[in-house]
Amino acid sequence: MNATARPSHGARLVLITGLAGSGKSTVAKCFEDLGYYVVDNLPLPMLAAFLADPAAYVEGQERIAVVADLRAPGFAHEAPRLLAAIDHSRIDSTLVFLEASDEALVRRFSETRRPHPLAGEGPPSEGIARERALMADLRGAADLVLDTSDWSIHDIRSLVFREFGRDPGRERAMVVSLQSFGFKYGTPAGVDLMFDVRFLANPHFDPALRPQTGRDRDVLAYLDAQPDFGELVARIEELLAFLLPRYQRENRSYLTIGVGCTGGRHRSVAAVERLAARLEQGGWPARVHHRDIGREAR
Repeated sequence: MNATARPSHGARLVLITGLAGSGKSTVAKCFEDLGYYVVDNLPLPMLAAFLADPAAYVEGQERIAVVADLRAPGFAHEAPRLLAAIDHSRIDSTLVFLEASDEALVRRFSETRRPHPLAGEGPPSEGIARERALMADLRGAADLVLDTSDWSIHDIRSLVFREFGRDPGRERAMVVSLQSFGFKYGTPAGVDLMFDVRFLANPHFDPALRPQTGRDRDVLAYLDAQPDFGELVARIEELLAFLLPRYQRENRSYLTIGVGCTGGRHRSVAAVERLAARLEQGGWPARVHHRDIGREAR
């Protein structure tokens, strides 16, 4: 489907999938609160028929969310075919994939005392590893990947309401997420493009700038004094101007871009803020998240 030809009529369909224990039920409840008609765990033959023509089964419902995962035997194998069969001229679809770290998933299964559906008599970790392998292709096809390892119910609800609570058809199809982070705290999950800005001189080593962040005027002045900073932002902007329309042309609804420096407080924050402003000027909705900006400068 052409990037400018998303359907203005017909159903808006959100397919929610992912790993067991990653929060799919919580996300489904959020969609219910938004007025979506939510369908959970259909048998595979019924799921195929439903995705082909949702309106035939829920007449009068324009916003529909479907939860589907490995509880339906054969789902991982058949999912790519089901997605390819969706008629994008009539259905505005988004694939959301939920995941979490092994540690978080093991803890959740331990707290609920429920067995992992693929673990059999073994520990949950074995089932988690099998499920990751089976769902890898589907994760790669997702429009939006959410890592819920450190998220609360309120975090999940906030994101769902922010991204899916708006009226469809009033904005560009693809939303760009910009996330700053510190490499010393690990790289974020679910990032489509990642840029390392540690080659820039670090404001951290200036005692007056250390407690500030990349949002503060003095830090921005320090970075603007480096020719490489302005050129970096311009070159990334130029690259995104080339890539974004092409990603959108492939029916992507979301793109996540990570920008990292050492601690995630100065250089990456400033770069993300500048890029977000440039993208907004170009008509691309951009949401910003500074993962490590609140960590204490040391």
